Amino acid sequence: MNEIIFIIEEDVEGGYNAKALSESIFTQGESLDELRANIRDAVDCHYDPASKPKVIRLHFVSEEVLAA
Repeated sequence: MNEIIFIIEEDVEGGYNAKALSESIFTQGESLDELRANIRDAVDCHYDPASKPKVIRLHFVSEEVLAA
């Protein structure tokens, strides 16, 4: 596997949640810097060094509500 993709969403209680699309990897962080570090740690724990993806892609999803 060359790449793994995470969906990043803001948590309603603050901070961020990350979920991998192709694996059962979930993590969170209070800031984007903490989230990035936690994602790297989660990927390192999930894969053996030889099979670890070379690229971790973060896809940020946001929702905006407009009043009519």
